[in-house]
Amino acid sequence: MSSMGPILDTRVGGLNLRNPVMTASGAFGYGEEFAPFVPLDRLGAVVVKGISLKPRLGNPPPRTAETPCGMINAIGLENVGLERFLNEKLPYLRRFDVPVVVNILGEEPGEYVRLAEELDSAPGVSVIELNVSCPNVRSGGMPFGQDPRMLASLVKAVRSATSLPLWVKLTPLVTDIVMVGRAAEEEGADAVCAGNTFPAMSMDVWKRKPKLAHGVGGLSGPAIRPIMVRLCWMLARRLTIPVIGIGGIMYAEDALEYILAGACAVQVGTANFVNPRVTLDIIEGIEDYMKQQGIFRLEAMIGAAAGE
Repeated sequence: MSSMGPILDTRVGGLNLRNPVMTASGAFGYGEEFAPFVPLDRLGAVVVKGISLKPRLGNPPPRTAETPCGMINAIGLENVGLERFLNEKLPYLRRFDVPVVVNILGEEPGEYVRLAEELDSAPGVSVIELNVSCPNVRSGGMPFGQDPRMLASLVKAVRSATSLPLWVKLTPLVTDIVMVGRAAEEEGADAVCAGNTFPAMSMDVWKRKPKLAHGVGGLSGPAIRPIMVRLCWMLARRLTIPVIGIGGIMYAEDALEYILAGACAVQVGTANFVNPRVTLDIIEGIEDYMKQQGIFRLEAMIGAAAGE
């Protein structure tokens, strides 16, 4: 072991990260909201809220409900829209030495393409992440994520519109996630993210109605982690592009599960609402684990437990 300590840097496609811990879109605002708690330039990357061409109000409240081992949300992709993001949110993030991943969403391919074209020339944008997996809106990108042919067409169109690294955030709501991941890979995606929340519902028995105004929301948190680790493992074994693990990461050990299953990096979502400095705790926990295990480089652990 070097006197400098373990090396946590990792590579996701063409992007180098100082460590494998990123935020997850929708759970960290635009970064500024968490800056009082987390030095942003300590993170592997900041993934901002999903951005659409025009501002979205999202769903009416109540929009979140706590559940055993997680939460259900139906925010509805509320965001400030592309113009305000470029003029108000992105300049703040440029103050920090941290890659900025912009999650984009649309209702038809042309919207994704226009977003990619505008972001391609925006200073401070490191990666575009395609959101084709949100389950709590009535119209949006999920149909693209569930149909390999539609996804292939979308990725191809967006790939032609930008030279930035392109990640695709997959939905777990498919029969064969490897088939969908391959469709993204074959049309030029630099990495896939596995994945997003599961449609769920919780009832208020005293009011005799759903706890969320939207009715159905997306289940996240530790309850889904074992499912998502498996999907990450499946993708990492069958694709040649990197896989980013997402789902229920609360502690360093949770992130390590994904890394051992084949993920080269992870995104942390729901845990930010429980502990606003959780990303730092996870980074430090991974470093401590590597010291205890005598592991010098993070890359030695990626896929180490994947098996056949």
